[in-house]
Amino acid sequence: MRSEADLVLQKFHEYRTQNLWKEAALPERTFTVCAQLAQRYAARIGVRTLDTLHVASALELKAKQFWTFDARQAKLAVAAGLKTG
Repeated sequence: MRSEADLVLQKFHEYRTQNLWKEAALPERTFTVCAQLAQRYAARIGVRTLDTLHVASALELKAKQFWTFDARQAKLAVAAGLKTG
């Protein structure tokens, strides 16, 4: 029987094949924006580096919607001006 992680990975590969998952290189300023978000919000919201990198990536890639199950990451996204779903 496959583990849950194996099933998730299989679905991910299926979505890539169906072009439902878009891969994009990180824009040059992503890490600068990540550091700025950390300086501005980390202490207040309690976000970590990967949270700020995720939000910075969305900002720099001009995401129209930001999806996350992480409450702190969602708070950061809203504070940075992103719409969450």
